[in-house]
Amino acid sequence: MPERFLRSLRLLAEAYQAFERLSGRHVRALGLTPAQFDIVATLGNTPGMPFRELGERTLITKGTLTGVVDRMVERGLVERVASELDRRSVTVRLTAAGEREFRRVFEPHVAHLRHGFTGYRADDLAALEAQLIGLRDGLRAAEAGPTAHRARSRAPSGAATASQGRRVRHHTPRSSA
Repeated sequence: MPERFLRSLRLLAEAYQAFERLSGRHVRALGLTPAQFDIVATLGNTPGMPFRELGERTLITKGTLTGVVDRMVERGLVERVASELDRRSVTVRLTAAGEREFRRVFEPHVAHLRHGFTGYRADDLAALEAQLIGLRDGLRAAEAGPTAHRARSRAPSGAATASQGRRVRHHTPRSSA
């Protein structure tokens, strides 16, 4: 078991690094940073969202998010709009230039990422998604503390969890369909 576990950890790290290289290089070639792409992709096909929600939906830490949004405001890609309902809340949304940028980069990037999944059929992707959801949930439970981790470890192998119905988001922006 220890060797199998360590090999799985190594493969997970290698897969993550390979994905980040595949994605990051292409995003940079498109003229964006990975964080900027994440924001453009998350806001694409939406009317915008509160800053807090944007932080929850992207893979960007709060401190980094503020600076990235500031630079994107300077580039004219996003704008901050004060909420009419709650003056403490700020909505971030794509500008017209940001919408054009979304249309320019989104589909080509998704197509580029598909190259990393050549040979995967729909059922392979479904199985991978289920495994990744289980791994993500297990890691989140372990991060939350021993009580949450124990509760998860008692679930039968392969058991569905409530969060399995949620979409997995890692540079998986919303499509225009």
